[in-house]
Amino acid sequence: MGVKQKDVLAIILVAALLFIPFLGKVHLFDWDEINFAESAREMIVTGDYFHVQINYQQFWEKPPLFIWMQVASMKVFGVNEFAARLPNAIAGIATLVALYLIGFKLFNRRFGLIWVLVYVGSVLPHLYFKSGLIDPWFNLFMFLSCYFLYGLCIKERHIKNYQFAILAGLTGGLAVLTKGPVAILLIGLTFLIYWGIKKTKTGFKLLEFATVLAVALLTTFLWFGFEVVKNGWWFMSEFINYQKDLLSTPVAGHAGPFFYHWLVVLLGCFPASIFMFLAFSKKSKLKLKQNAFKLWMVIMLLVVLIIFSIVKTKIVHYSSLAYFPLGFLAAMGIYKWLKAEGKFKVVHKVLLSIIGFIYIIAGVMFPILGKSPNKLLPLIKDQFGKANLQATVNWSYAEMLIGLLLLLGIVLFFVFLSKQQKVKSVLALFISSVLFIQLFLYFFVPKIEMYSQNAAIEFYKSHQGKDVYVDVAGFKSYAQLFYAKKTNPTNQKALDNKWLTTGNIDKTTYLVTKINKADKYGAMPGYEELYRKNGFVFFKRSPLN
Repeated sequence: MGVKQKDVLAIILVAALLFIPFLGKVHLFDWDEINFAESAREMIVTGDYFHVQINYQQFWEKPPLFIWMQVASMKVFGVNEFAARLPNAIAGIATLVALYLIGFKLFNRRFGLIWVLVYVGSVLPHLYFKSGLIDPWFNLFMFLSCYFLYGLCIKERHIKNYQFAILAGLTGGLAVLTKGPVAILLIGLTFLIYWGIKKTKTGFKLLEFATVLAVALLTTFLWFGFEVVKNGWWFMSEFINYQKDLLSTPVAGHAGPFFYHWLVVLLGCFPASIFMFLAFSKKSKLKLKQNAFKLWMVIMLLVVLIIFSIVKTKIVHYSSLAYFPLGFLAAMGIYKWLKAEGKFKVVHKVLLSIIGFIYIIAGVMFPILGKSPNKLLPLIKDQFGKANLQATVNWSYAEMLIGLLLLLGIVLFFVFLSKQQKVKSVLALFISSVLFIQLFLYFFVPKIEMYSQNAAIEFYKSHQGKDVYVDVAGFKSYAQLFYAKKTNPTNQKALDNKWLTTGNIDKTTYLVTKINKADKYGAMPGYEELYRKNGFVFFKRSPLN
């Protein structure tokens, strides 16, 4: 067995140990995690595996590929949190292997290993592989499509041209089937800008481009095309209109400043985001193919950040494709720095210290504030937020060690740096970051969930299998669908939230609202308040007749 094969096996093992254990330790989070898992559950309940549904109604927002992955997982492991998140753990393993192999091909074994370490050791890239979100697979498909397009553009080819074209089209089509036509926008813009800059120096041919498009269209036809043939263009119109709304208006109140995603990427991809700047040092001995791929990654990073800065809806994971180019640039920065082709400047040290300090403070302060939540109450004006903090959550001061572990890693980084032991400094920083992320997820996230949604979810679960309706009043949620295991009602009026909250219902209905809406619903006929807990108010509504 060669070195490369041993490395791949080691990466698979380590990635599996990092991403798979404890996936079911905490409830799925509203909205997105529960949204996708509920769509998968409803596919199983209805036996309709071709249409994405939510609350047993057509769901136009997303294509089905990721939902199919969750369905397959749930068929094996049951309808639960572990099964909903397992596909992304597999995406994490596949991603790290892909980064190593591409890094090995572009540079060498050392670069491939650095890229893996940088990606897995950064906060948001690591965290997403422990989630039930669509984006890890979506981003991997888009990145691979861009990599194969890059392979078509450079003159030095490792495999036959049309294999690159087929793979570029296939992965691009899978990206569209995962999350929709925004994949075409991101991949297409990245390619067009690169081609516009380097068109006289690329070996890209028109027939190859046609092959990419043909394969991508054939792949997407597996679902989009079939729907159009079966249901007509109104289906595509509904789907596209939703995407347009997402771009032009802040959906569900998710607004934010123009620089939102720039800040998310800088802070969320710590510590890789610091080393990214080292990739742009003037000293450079890169080969033609390496410089070409660097340009691809710079373009991809800017395309993602600019596009989603323009988009009105601001959600953290919208810019998550940026993690790939940023990780590459960070790996390149470290690689060059280790070869004395770059310098870790004072500004980099300051930035590393400031962002690291934010995470350290979070790791230390969570247990302190958790032990004395009343200290936060005067700072919170929102009634619901104040009530959340009254949840009974057991914190330990020993958990402060999680933040101090990252502090130790940063201190060791600077100690080794002062001794010119660069390899040790990088390992100390990124390994401590991996441990910090893992421990934060294991110890802190379940406790944060106790404040935010656990009371409501436990209420929904208590009504599983009962001949009643369970819903929310005055706010949006998918948790009641998944955790009460809602069945497709015989009375289709029960799919209408307005009917359940104000209509002439035909059976007992349990409703959950937030404390700031409790007086409104409590004054309505037929509402009986059961109890209040952690900001949620629970009502029983009986039929009026």
